[in-house]
Amino acid sequence: MKYILTPPAKLEGNIKLPSSKSISNRALILNALAYSDLPIDNLSDCDDTSVLVKALYSDSNTFDVGAAGTSMRFLTAFLSKIVGEWTITGSERMKQRPIKLLVDALNSLGAKIEYVEKEGFPPLRIFGSALKGGAIELDGGVSSQYISALMMIAPTMQEGLKLTLTGNIISMPYINLTLQMMEEFGVKAYWKENTITIPAQTYQAAPYSVEGDWSGASYWYEMLALCGKGEVFLQDLRKNSYQGDAKITELFKQLGIKTTYEKKGVRLTVNGQLPPRMQYNFVDQPDMAQTFVVTCCLLNVPFRFSGLQSLKIKETDRIAALINEMKKVGFVLEETGTGLLEWKGERCTPAKDSTIDTYEDHRMAMAFAPIAFKLPISINNPQVVSKSYPSFWEDLKAVGFTIKEK
Repeated sequence: MKYILTPPAKLEGNIKLPSSKSISNRALILNALAYSDLPIDNLSDCDDTSVLVKALYSDSNTFDVGAAGTSMRFLTAFLSKIVGEWTITGSERMKQRPIKLLVDALNSLGAKIEYVEKEGFPPLRIFGSALKGGAIELDGGVSSQYISALMMIAPTMQEGLKLTLTGNIISMPYINLTLQMMEEFGVKAYWKENTITIPAQTYQAAPYSVEGDWSGASYWYEMLALCGKGEVFLQDLRKNSYQGDAKITELFKQLGIKTTYEKKGVRLTVNGQLPPRMQYNFVDQPDMAQTFVVTCCLLNVPFRFSGLQSLKIKETDRIAALINEMKKVGFVLEETGTGLLEWKGERCTPAKDSTIDTYEDHRMAMAFAPIAFKLPISINNPQVVSKSYPSFWEDLKAVGFTIKEK
């Protein structure tokens, strides 16, 4: 299936964004660790969160998380401390995504986890039991989800956890988000320089409400930037958000979009300013790279983006996918080093059929859809947006997009 997109002449709308997937998934794990029966308000309805809800409330000892990377990492740690024998698997792509770093760390803390198929990759067999804990080192440059997974179960370990992060730490806002949420569930942790110390202690049940998703908001910023006309109100976004992707307010200001905070969300308007070139290190906001690559190219703003090393182990190799798909619409990107992607203004002849492949990656579909404001575009396998933003296409129709299915 593919969608052929025709945009409105002007972008205007009031959008209820999906709830934050990152916050929802952490809240579910913390709620379970607190043995709480209090509800989590405004929980995300995306695939990744639904998978986690199903697993946490299941009577089964076998879980298939599909393509949900966060759920795979969080559940691996969570199940390692729950007495019983568990098996966790996922999609074919999930079986290619490394998990050895997390498994080795958990095993060193007293867990017993085995590989069912290929060494270092899911599926996993987990023999859950009480964990001793202690002091370990972990490479901070691979995935913050490994770190968050360990941190959340750390208070339940007999000796707590002293976690020293080595190398360049990526996605630090996600680690901060985890620490802040743990504190809201009654746990104290200490982060000094590159060491996180979490003493053994008990989580406390607490009511929790999930805020709107800044990652989902980014596509509306992109649409307004590429349309150049209109005004959009995004509900449920908070000014002092723990979400690292809230940084987009500053980044899109450079690309012509003004953010005004109001009581129930944010209002986006066009200020029309563009830089001659953009340079940014996305190490703390890797999920935003696709959005800014597409936006800059279509606004004719050359760029040099760094800090993208984690993109290769996402739902797809996002750097390779960006290079392939941007070429279809006439832009030549260069991977100029580890975690580096550049567009120096080089163009090529667009493909006759500018149908974008999504690589089973929700962010490919959503980042490329706004190109419709500049060029004819269609999207293959558009249903992948259900991973984080199930109502994305319906929201586009609500603001005047025509979407034809072929």
